[in-house]
Amino acid sequence: MEHMVDLDAVDDEASTIIASPQRTGFLPIVTNWFDRVFVAIYLFVALELFWMRFLEQSIPLSVCHVLAIALGALIVWRG
Repeated sequence: MEHMVDLDAVDDEASTIIASPQRTGFLPIVTNWFDRVFVAIYLFVALELFWMRFLEQSIPLSVCHVLAIALGALIVWRG
């Protein structure tokens, strides 16, 4: 006599084991850590370019570095 296994039940059980809980952060999309790092790097570059174009004459670029790193850490940690 063969042992019958319900494959749908096995798939459902496997998906509940593998799936991680949904994170809710301030970003309007569901992200994992890699997505948040990518968004942080993208915003870092955009902020640096904006700063060099409009604000570098009055405020040093090192201020932008500190703000961009703090924003990136916030996005990766809480986003």
